[in-house]
Amino acid sequence: MNLRGIALVLTLAVVGSGLPSAQQKPAAQKPPRTPRLFAPQDLGLLEPPDREAWQKPDQVMDALHIAEGTTVLDLGAGGGWFTSRLARRVGPNGRVYAVDVQSLMIQAIVRRMQREGLTNVTPVLGDYDDPSLPANANPDAVLIVDTFHEAEHPVVLLQNVARTLKAQGRIGIIDYREGEGGPGPGSEERVPPGVVISQAQTAGLKLVEQHKFLPYQYFLIFGR
Repeated sequence: MNLRGIALVLTLAVVGSGLPSAQQKPAAQKPPRTPRLFAPQDLGLLEPPDREAWQKPDQVMDALHIAEGTTVLDLGAGGGWFTSRLARRVGPNGRVYAVDVQSLMIQAIVRRMQREGLTNVTPVLGDYDDPSLPANANPDAVLIVDTFHEAEHPVVLLQNVARTLKAQGRIGIIDYREGEGGPGPGSEERVPPGVVISQAQTAGLKLVEQHKFLPYQYFLIFGR
């Protein structure tokens, strides 16, 4: 057999075995998305002067039925921008659990509450997949603002959050719409609302309401 015949036999053997030849490279797999936590040193970016206008905190709290005496979980509280507004809404008979996974954020929340004279806030250093609330903490409402896209295991997180929720409690998830418009992270970090709804349903939650009054964000409310 000449050299050309030997080469043909080897090529047929490779193809017949199912093994990739030099020209048949395995398709590259897309690496899993790795969420990036917001850097504490950039907290100032979360509190631009116009945030009150476009975040509409009073309308958000109304939609979640947050009132005087309510117990609220602020999950991914960051520096406490929403925490302080929740604390004023629920009053001295209410309680706000401000949860974050970064100790520097918790320190920032403590300083803010001291500065603003708010005593109805309990800062909690949570785990990535669990808010780690005290056993007797059963919130009437949970607010997750601009942080759900950072969750590594969103279904597990929502399952653990739902376990703490009162029977008629509501979970509000606010995050940035797709694209580059407005404030918020880059487009590659944004999670579409349809994905959030699917993940919540997998966690045993149901979509109760969907609000569109926020100019840059979607607002989904779930119940058990």
